[in-house]
Amino acid sequence: MSKVLAKAREAREASLKLANVPEKTRNSALAQVAISIVKNKGKILEANAKDVQAAELLHKQKKISWSFLQRLKLNEDKVGNISRMVGSVAKMEDSIGKTVYALQMNDGLELYKVTCPIGVIGSVFEARPDVLPQVSSLCLKSANAIILKGGSEAKNTNRAFYGLIRRETENAGIPNGWIQMIEGREEVKELLKLSDKIDLLLPRGSKEFITYIQENTRIPVLGHAEGICHVYVDAHADLKQAIDVSYDAKVQYPAVCNAAETLLVHSNIAAEFLPKIAEMYRKAGVEMRGDEKTMKILPWIKRATEADWKTEYLDLIISIKIVGSVDEAVDHVNKYGSKHTDSIITNDRKTAMRFLTGVDSSSVMLNASTRFSDGYRYGLGAEVGISTGKIHARGPVGLEGLTTTKYYVIGKGHKVADYIGPKAKMFTHKPLHKKWSEK
Repeated sequence: MSKVLAKAREAREASLKLANVPEKTRNSALAQVAISIVKNKGKILEANAKDVQAAELLHKQKKISWSFLQRLKLNEDKVGNISRMVGSVAKMEDSIGKTVYALQMNDGLELYKVTCPIGVIGSVFEARPDVLPQVSSLCLKSANAIILKGGSEAKNTNRAFYGLIRRETENAGIPNGWIQMIEGREEVKELLKLSDKIDLLLPRGSKEFITYIQENTRIPVLGHAEGICHVYVDAHADLKQAIDVSYDAKVQYPAVCNAAETLLVHSNIAAEFLPKIAEMYRKAGVEMRGDEKTMKILPWIKRATEADWKTEYLDLIISIKIVGSVDEAVDHVNKYGSKHTDSIITNDRKTAMRFLTGVDSSSVMLNASTRFSDGYRYGLGAEVGISTGKIHARGPVGLEGLTTTKYYVIGKGHKVADYIGPKAKMFTHKPLHKKWSEK
């Protein structure tokens, strides 16, 4: 038996036990992980420093991008945020055992639809050291087993987090083997074949990486391929708000999927707005690429090509286009966007509603930065990723995205035969205003 298959089987067995572990035990384990991360931050940062040192050499050799390197780095603040994230997950309402609806089928025959864990989750991600504790915490809270595969560039950091989380949770009463980790590329190929052992895959990384996962497995995949996000500054925008949001969406942290890549500006305010935001971008080191109309106002910037509207830069680069209406902005977003996150800046309600309802994305903002599209900021505790699909879960995916449902039918010797034929009993189908736990 291969190591990957053995780990998958162990995770499957643990998942069946984990589904019945009390919420109190799961919360206690997560709280202990949060404490241990702070206590061991020196070891975590030491491990991360090894990864960063190796990655900086690769960056100098132009084998990895600047944004890739930035996502890899940890510091004391980031480690502290990771600890707080784990602690916040522990405090969230349990997502397991909730009654979605209850129905009286007939006298003494009751139906309950109840949330339950998915089972075994496979998380394959590139060099994002914060992903491992995020995904692990949400899986434990939702009573799912997890098999992790992180990018080789973050192997030391991932090993540090993995060892800490497994040790603390199993010592706290979580079934042994609930969390597993694999490392080699060949192991990933084998993992993708285990559709009978793994219930859901959560990939995080580049468009090419996620496309590879989607095309090489029969396991359901939840995620997004890229984040081509837009900010549209409308004719009725407050210019200060527009400048603040446009700047934040691009500059605050450009190396992530919810950073803006394209700025759309209404022609009525372009002459006034563009020079102001361009000066701020220039000071921040942002490279600007504009369409023909934009270049008449900002003649010193680069000309945007068709490829620019389709590009996720993940860097201090932004494409700019002048549009004549909100409808033109909506059409552009729906044509070139990736259904991730898009924002409109306007004080006109009718225009705002046209954009909010017309843009086909998982998150649409009004007078707010695209950078708010995040599980922690949405109050989900953390996120396993952002889904741009429309089945099961959409947008930032937290605890609810890691649950499914099953039906409980409770009877008193009821037989289908009694509901068939000329003297058949009739179903009442009356709503029950009680939870499964109150039956």
